[in-house]
Amino acid sequence: MLKALGLTNVDEVFSDIPPAAFVKKPISIPGPYTQMEIERIVDEKLAGDKAHGSTPCFLGGGVWPHYIPAAVQHVASRSEFYTSYTPYQPETSQGMLQALFEYQSLICDLTKMDAANASMYDWATASAEAALMAMRVTGRRRIVASRAAGHDRRNVIRTYVEAAGGQLAEVDFDPKSGLTQFEVLEEMITDETAALYVEQPNFLGAIEELVYEMAEAVHRKKGLFIVGVEPTSLGLLKAPGDYGADLTVGEGQPLGIPMSYGGPLLGIFAARGDLAFLRQMPGRIIGETVEKEGGRRGYTMVLQSREQHIRREKATSNICTNQALMAVIASAYLSLLGGEGLKALSRTIYSNAHYAARRIGELGKYTSPLFDSKFYSDFAVMHTSPVVSGDELYRWLNSFGVLAGLPLKWFYEEMVRPALISVTEVHLKRDVNRLVEALSKVK
Repeated sequence: MLKALGLTNVDEVFSDIPPAAFVKKPISIPGPYTQMEIERIVDEKLAGDKAHGSTPCFLGGGVWPHYIPAAVQHVASRSEFYTSYTPYQPETSQGMLQALFEYQSLICDLTKMDAANASMYDWATASAEAALMAMRVTGRRRIVASRAAGHDRRNVIRTYVEAAGGQLAEVDFDPKSGLTQFEVLEEMITDETAALYVEQPNFLGAIEELVYEMAEAVHRKKGLFIVGVEPTSLGLLKAPGDYGADLTVGEGQPLGIPMSYGGPLLGIFAARGDLAFLRQMPGRIIGETVEKEGGRRGYTMVLQSREQHIRREKATSNICTNQALMAVIASAYLSLLGGEGLKALSRTIYSNAHYAARRIGELGKYTSPLFDSKFYSDFAVMHTSPVVSGDELYRWLNSFGVLAGLPLKWFYEEMVRPALISVTEVHLKRDVNRLVEALSKVK
């Protein structure tokens, strides 16, 4: 190999790496071991991990623990889907195209939008792509976002928008209610605003009460209204299309996708409007048609705006690889649940979360929930002692074998004491009791 490359030794292969980056002393690699010995060593090390299922997990903030029916896993693991990698080429199979078409249809039903793509990486990149789309459609360069939206989402939006010559302005939330400050929002939306981005519920768990008014405020200035959602909440809350959203984005992980240490995830992206508007949507759209002769139903890609398919300067997105298997999983999950099943799921999550919040409040040593607003599954709590920080609360709970209390200081520097609790349908009464017991022992 060295001879074919015209080199004399292995070091020359890595000549472009700065010398300072090299390890200065030999790496201590144990062994040699047999395969059986290696497996035993790895198993012993992994035994120290705390995984969902073996310990109660009340952490959320973007990735949540949810129950995944066996049927969903069975469909997703079929080789026709599982081995297709990233089906974005025109010659992909009819089965995959139909699964993605069904996914789009289900997302449109869920969000009450006119079209959905199939699909995007995650909530953060979908939000950023929505902001870029708003800039293209309006010809403006200013995005206004609620600071109550997820920290990661806002950071990715800022990265995308500023790289495209735009700017992101943030509207603060009310410290008592956790809701976006509507009066400030109205003032910040001007004739230069391309879009307003809010989340429902927001990152703090609060259900925004003035979404109709927000839509009206940004539409009055000819801007677009972008709404970020956690999809299971739409079994209870109004769909974004019902209150004037132009673009809906969100995280599809709750729809049958495992937490998997934070990925892969599923970016939901849906839009309202006519074809001219939809042509600015990133990603790809699968369409349904019939044969000219024979009348058999078939599926095909009707819109591909990636730079790999058209001139780069005309592309609306540079997304190349896509974990389309995640969209197949979501399609299987939503099909299995159906409309009534989704409503039942939403009610269960809502009920479990409010039961947990009430039990924590009854301890007498926590403000639970912290914010004076309605909430769905996530809610903030705060220890009454001024010396107990969110970080300490998180560590204490972890020491009691409970994964809970996401410190809000990690995302909002002024919120040193509050922590976020996330409750879903997987949390049985005994799980909540264990959380409450652990919280009662925090000093």
